[in-house]
Amino acid sequence: MGIHPWIGYEPLYLAEEFAWLSESVALVKGESVADTLARLRAGELDGAALTLDEVLRARDQGSDLVVVGVTDVSAGADVLMVRPSIKTLTGLRGQRVAVELAGVSGVMLLKILERAGLERGDVTEVNLPVSEHQAAWQRGEVSASVCYEPVASALAAQGGVRLFDSGDIPETIFDVLAVTRQVAESSPQAVRGLLEGHFAGLRHLVRNRHDAIYRVAGRQNTTPAAIRRALATVMLPDLAANQRYLAATGRVEVVARNLAHMMIRAGMLGQMPDSRPMSDPAFLPRSVG
Repeated sequence: MGIHPWIGYEPLYLAEEFAWLSESVALVKGESVADTLARLRAGELDGAALTLDEVLRARDQGSDLVVVGVTDVSAGADVLMVRPSIKTLTGLRGQRVAVELAGVSGVMLLKILERAGLERGDVTEVNLPVSEHQAAWQRGEVSASVCYEPVASALAAQGGVRLFDSGDIPETIFDVLAVTRQVAESSPQAVRGLLEGHFAGLRHLVRNRHDAIYRVAGRQNTTPAAIRRALATVMLPDLAANQRYLAATGRVEVVARNLAHMMIRAGMLGQMPDSRPMSDPAFLPRSVG
């Protein structure tokens, strides 16, 4: 299972740390989503922790993925940070905007431009991994950044202003656990083990928050305060919420289709996904402790 640092994926890291993961599940750790997507393309992974738009990209590139769990829903975690001189979204016109087009910030930018009534050509996209946005900001190369924590807080400390975030577009940006259909069909117990591990880690994060925050801060090489801020910007759905999200007419299916249409118009996808469901709730545990 490909995974990279993100607050919503921490339940799996905690499950591994406490040996709550099934022996049939191994976490393959990368530094960024680019690492995970590259391994998926190379056929080195049976699944990955990704945003829903990244699942669409992976499917478009030949990885037949199905969503089996939702780890978090962004509720302010994805942010547009701007120089103080930019007062409104329309003020982005003519500005240089740092954005990781291959990641979730690329979709976030599309949503921002849509809200502002602007086209992609109205801004200059500076395509950089989010981890490099702060350096570009310090060099004066960009006037805005579509990013997430801890970069958002770092830019705020340097005078950046939060102008828009995913709290303005609720239940749009999902982080999910996705596996290949082949693995879902051939190794359903392994997929169930993955989800049981996730919910075990989530239980520790919720019930033993102080201990979990310090463990996460140590792993992410940041402060407990930064982790608390990051946790405040996401919703971590429980089992019942997962069942609702992954239902045949649930939010994941609706958002995936809407995202696909938007990404095709922007040239980020080659074609619409096939008619098969994007998600499958069948692997969720019947109950969690």
